[in-house]
Amino acid sequence: MSNSNSESSLVPYGLVKAHLLISVVFVFVAVLGGMTYAMQFIDLYPFKAVEWFSPGRVRMVHTQAVAYAWIANAFFGIMYYMIPKLTNHRVLSEKLGWVVFYVYNVLILATVVLILAGFGQGLEWAETPRVLDPFIAIFVVLLVVNLVTPMWKARSKPFYVSVWYILAALIWTPLVYVMGNFLPEYVYPGSGGAAISSMYIHDLVGLFVTPIGTAMVYYLLPVLMKRPIFSHALSLIGFWGLAFFYPMNSTHHYLYSPIPMWSQYAGIIASVGVHIVVYTVVFNIVATIASDWKEAIKSTEIKFLFTGTICYLITCIQCAIQVTLSVQSIIHFTDWVVGHSHFVLFGVFSFWAFAWIYYLIPRLLNTAIYSESLKSWHFWLSTLGIFIMQFDLLSAGLVQGYMWKNLAPFIDTVAASMPFWWVRAFSGMLIFVAQVLLMINIYMTWKQSRDSAPANANLATAGA
Repeated sequence: MSNSNSESSLVPYGLVKAHLLISVVFVFVAVLGGMTYAMQFIDLYPFKAVEWFSPGRVRMVHTQAVAYAWIANAFFGIMYYMIPKLTNHRVLSEKLGWVVFYVYNVLILATVVLILAGFGQGLEWAETPRVLDPFIAIFVVLLVVNLVTPMWKARSKPFYVSVWYILAALIWTPLVYVMGNFLPEYVYPGSGGAAISSMYIHDLVGLFVTPIGTAMVYYLLPVLMKRPIFSHALSLIGFWGLAFFYPMNSTHHYLYSPIPMWSQYAGIIASVGVHIVVYTVVFNIVATIASDWKEAIKSTEIKFLFTGTICYLITCIQCAIQVTLSVQSIIHFTDWVVGHSHFVLFGVFSFWAFAWIYYLIPRLLNTAIYSESLKSWHFWLSTLGIFIMQFDLLSAGLVQGYMWKNLAPFIDTVAASMPFWWVRAFSGMLIFVAQVLLMINIYMTWKQSRDSAPANANLATAGA
């Protein structure tokens, strides 16, 4: 399972391992925060008298941990692995990568502490305390420079589609972060700031998480299936559709608001348009897996990729429906939206990241995964939990929306929502237990590698 010296020098395996291992810790923290926050809805909140752990602050920690601690760290590590292999060039500086790793994660911890202390920024999904925003922006730019360098060096050769997606995401991400964390706070107040904030909320998913996640699947799936992706042409259609439509999606979060209606209509059209185009991505992935279903049955990693893709399809269909004015009049501000956001970030992109973690960690540690059984339980509990949560919260949203539309007293809608919130807590517990199993499995694999690996063991790539 060892790799050659040339491969070892090409990929910064230490950075890959560091980002992935800390991401496993952060997914536990993120899910714990979400589980804790959900307990307030069933009157079982454990920190009622503790200001630092008030539900609003815990909720902000939960969302920030999902986006910037768990998903970002996992994606950073995977990009450090993919880019050198796809370009045959090293990143600009491994030392710079380590500086970014340490400083970025210190900033994440500082974000948690300051939010709990009451210094969160009053912008949705941009709650990072304003004193930290400039430093995060600077180090994200440094990360981008480090990762774009090998692609720049390899620009004379044709790029595989994963490089297209990653390059676009690395260009978009600093712009999206600065737009969402600075412009609404300092430049554009009122509805203008809300329009920009809505762009940030959606573009964080659409221009950072989505392109990198898609690139990850287009790289890993052919490796696991031992055959090329079904259609490279379809993959490029999906890329250009994402690039063209997605930046215009934003105002569908603020339908029936003071934002000009032409902008709202544009958001609706773009939202429907992009979700028609991204079906090419779903078809491409499913067609590749369908070439040999036996591999999907045998491999938990492929199960994660396939289930994430089905969640992606459901999410896209749901989003194209829910952005219409008629549906928004019912589901706006309800638990429907909460279910949708969980299904996207956990059911789709977290599942794709889990596949990568189970693929890479044993190779990085030169040790087989500690327990295939724990890995399987992690998959099934996560799948069961997120599908129950999705169905439950969509149902709760419809009940809430129709009761509001019929002018029912608000307290009556709270009483009607209570059974759904108990189911939500149950599904969250399933997801939480699943992440505990993930942490145990990865920790025992790491411990096993420390106990048994020879001192001069090389990192492994095993056909990647």
